[in-house]
Amino acid sequence: MDVELGHLRAFLAVARHLSFSRAASELRVTQPSLSRSVQRLEAALGTRLVRRTSRRVALTPAGHHAQDRLGRLLPALDSTLNAIRDSGTIRLGFAWLLPDPWTQRAVVRFEDATRGTVEPVRHDDPAAAVDLGEVDVAVIRGVPPGGNAISVPFLEERRVAAVSTSSPLAGRDRLGWDGFRDWPLVVNTVSGTTTPADWAADQAPGGVVACGNFDEWLELVAAGRGVGVVPDSAARRSPHAWIRFLPIDDAPPIPVHIVHSPSSRHPLLRAFVEAAMAERPCRAPGTR
Repeated sequence: MDVELGHLRAFLAVARHLSFSRAASELRVTQPSLSRSVQRLEAALGTRLVRRTSRRVALTPAGHHAQDRLGRLLPALDSTLNAIRDSGTIRLGFAWLLPDPWTQRAVVRFEDATRGTVEPVRHDDPAAAVDLGEVDVAVIRGVPPGGNAISVPFLEERRVAAVSTSSPLAGRDRLGWDGFRDWPLVVNTVSGTTTPADWAADQAPGGVVACGNFDEWLELVAAGRGVGVVPDSAARRSPHAWIRFLPIDDAPPIPVHIVHSPSSRHPLLRAFVEAAMAERPCRAPGTR
């Protein structure tokens, strides 16, 4: 039988109110649409469920039987569907090193509020992964992607410099944002957060050493090919014996965005975004 849940809900609303107008108002549909749903249910079952005259609406014996059974079965079905929906998985895309401690707190809040889980998915281009449906939501640093993606800024990270322990810069306690002019900048062109465009033209680093991922970036900096700039989370979580991380005076913070597709129908997406925003700091430590 070609019976849809909407047909069943339409009939039960009519049976409760014995009124098509009140049932349509409850379901927020038009009366003609409601009438069609009930008629399609009757056609699928091969029997009349509702008698409608100009003065009153009444149930047939079959209608009373359907109301009794469906009134018990449909809430149980809705409960089952909601449990399945709430136990789903959110695929969280990221290029490297999710922000901390935000990630851990947001995941705990989300999983406590729902029966869902979060699955981290590393992708060199998380914005593309959102477009392709390979992840449900992504954390993206720097300039948000264009196109139709929904991008919500939610925190900022402090920038730090990365220099080789063999570099003359390694003896310093800190660097100024205007102190990169004499040094090549190692740039992760796929998922990096800092490029020469972040400086004024007269302060830009002296050239670019390009690479395609974070691991290559680390090794190029360690080898002394140039200096790097990354979020301070990299200094805490990616120590390297041949790299020293230094604070940078007057460095602009790195914006971080939550990005998802406007066409996503994932039932837990809104709950995840709400949890993520609830855990965002009012202001990143050390930013201006």
